[in-house]
Amino acid sequence: MVAAAHTADLKNLDIRTIRPDTLEHIENVKINMDLPVEERMMEFVRQIKNPYFFRCGKLIVQVEYSDTDKTINDCLKEFIESQIS
Repeated sequence: MVAAAHTADLKNLDIRTIRPDTLEHIENVKINMDLPVEERMMEFVRQIKNPYFFRCGKLIVQVEYSDTDKTINDCLKEFIESQIS
């Protein structure tokens, strides 16, 4: 239960109050693509430390996850198509 509480704490941080130097940089995350999907996810979380916020360049990136079969590519494609329709 401690892990679940810690995860909720990470998710509920306010992006306006996060110090960028406390976040991992996405470029430093190296995942072995030969690992099974579940192990790759665990390795990502281990390396990034907070799967909801990380740095990319000078930006803080906030991520939300959903329980769906849609990939990020599917979502981006739908978004782009909706913008040009």
